[in-house]
Amino acid sequence: MITRITGKLVRLSDDSARLEVGAFEYELYVPEFVRRQLQSSMGSEVTLKTIQYIEGNAQGSRLTPRLIGFLSEAEIEFFDLVCSVDGMGVKKSLRAMVRPVREVAEAIEEQNVKELSLLPGIGAAMSERIVAKLRRKMAKFALMVAKEFPQAAPSDRSVLNEAMEALISLGYNSVEAREKIEAVSAAKVKPKSVEDVIFAIYQLERK
Repeated sequence: MITRITGKLVRLSDDSARLEVGAFEYELYVPEFVRRQLQSSMGSEVTLKTIQYIEGNAQGSRLTPRLIGFLSEAEIEFFDLVCSVDGMGVKKSLRAMVRPVREVAEAIEEQNVKELSLLPGIGAAMSERIVAKLRRKMAKFALMVAKEFPQAAPSDRSVLNEAMEALISLGYNSVEAREKIEAVSAAKVKPKSVEDVIFAIYQLERK
C-alpha cells in the first residue's frame, strides 16, 4: 500500500492533484481544504500522505484503485473518522471537506449542527449523525493550526472562509468560489463580515 508520495506538483484541478515522480505522473484525489493549501506549491516538490481505496461496484466488472492525498497524518485520521459515520463514505466525505479540519472539528465538538449542515452534501440529519458519532473525539483536531489564506490576518481569514462557504451555497463550485475570494484578498480588502466580502466581489466584477 502506498502511504506517502513525493514529487513535483504539476497540476491541480477541482478535486485532484498530479505529482510527477521520475518518469511517472500520479493522480491523487484531494479534499478542497488540502487543495487550497497546495495551491502555492505549484511547480514545487511536495510530499503527500496517502490512503487508498477501491472505486467501483464489487459486483461490477471494473474496480479502480484510487489514492487520496493529505498533508499530515492528523488529516488522514480525521478523514477516516468522518468516513466511519454511517451514511458518509469516501466520496461524500471528499466532497464535504471544503473547510479546514480545525473548523469542522470545532463544529462537531460544539454540536453546531447548523454549521455542519452548510458543508456540501451534508444536511441537518447527517450533521446530527456526525455529532452523535464523533463528539468528544475532535478536541485534538480542533487544535490544529489553520493554514487557510495565509496572506490574511487571522480575523480576516475566518471571514474569508465563511464567505467561501456562502459562495458555494449560492451555486459556485469550489474553484470558482476560491478564485473570487482570492481576488478580494489580493485587492487587500479588510472585510469585517461575510457581507463585506460579497459586496467586494460584486464591486470587483463590475470593474
